[in-house]
Amino acid sequence: MYKYLSNLLIFIISINGSADFIKLSPEDTLTIPLPLPYDEKIVTSVQLNAFINDSIAKEMQPVIIFGGNWCPDCRILEGTMQIQTIKEFLQEHYQIMHIDIGRYDRNMELMNHLNIESKKGVPRVVILNLKKEVLNSSTSSEWTSARERKQQEIFNYFQEYVIKN
Repeated sequence: MYKYLSNLLIFIISINGSADFIKLSPEDTLTIPLPLPYDEKIVTSVQLNAFINDSIAKEMQPVIIFGGNWCPDCRILEGTMQIQTIKEFLQEHYQIMHIDIGRYDRNMELMNHLNIESKKGVPRVVILNLKKEVLNSSTSSEWTSARERKQQEIFNYFQEYVIKN
């Protein structure tokens, strides 16, 4: 019985892939000032669909990040994504679109367009596969506390959802 359970645990760990995650080095740190990735523009569903289709045509997974420059968690998440090791990984696997939500009065309907509950709390990270399916709908709002997370934890999240060839 115990042998079966230990084999099952090893199988679950290998499926999760956490042992295969790229580890950050001590040189991989946040730089200050933190980036301001949001541009205050209105994005239409047509533009969002074009971004998704273009990403998939390039065999890159689309990532949509809802947020605002006023949000410290959004800026910390973006700053973490700009760490060189993470940035290179993201550029290899994903195309990323930032969508400004203003003070929850801009582009909010695009969350519904992606079948993500439109609610307060940012950043909201939406990761799709190449079939336009949202992979992380249950955890899309997980990064509203990015300032409390370690950079490795954020990096692992993106590594977890990458489609392996």
